[in-house]
Amino acid sequence: MSAAKAFRRRVSTVLHWKTDAQFLGLSEGASVAESEASNGRTRVEYLLGVPLDANVVRQWPQMQEAVHGSQLIGDIEGNFEELTLEVGRRLKLDDVIVVEWTCNYGDGRLYRNVTIGELEGDRVVKVTDYWGEPTTTPEWRRGLTSSLTMPADGIWPDNEHLAHH
Repeated sequence: MSAAKAFRRRVSTVLHWKTDAQFLGLSEGASVAESEASNGRTRVEYLLGVPLDANVVRQWPQMQEAVHGSQLIGDIEGNFEELTLEVGRRLKLDDVIVVEWTCNYGDGRLYRNVTIGELEGDRVVKVTDYWGEPTTTPEWRRGLTSSLTMPADGIWPDNEHLAHH
């Protein structure tokens, strides 16, 4: 078992988080990627792994916007035909799901995102998305930070590991 996987298992146990495989009801050692075919009408349902409530509210704080209803969310998502994405990891704590994911709008730039889903029963009633536009480290900060290791098929996948959902 890798050190990262062992750490996630420890954190999962201590904080009662479920790992991706546990959350999706997979047997130990099963591949999460194999189970993650698009599971709903919207990309956000794929990201969260749970259906949306018909009256869900999706919030985009960066743009000071909210979208009301799963149908409208699906309509808006439909405007991004070139979008590819993949889940890096999905964590669940009681009635909250946190997903780290990567997307490309078709221009080759990779956006690193976090989506938080709030559950009531078995449906998501509120979604908040955070994302950041790709950027480079400013010159003044280069000596103060270190490079973050980002395996192409890890939590922050490269373009070749993104897919249409």
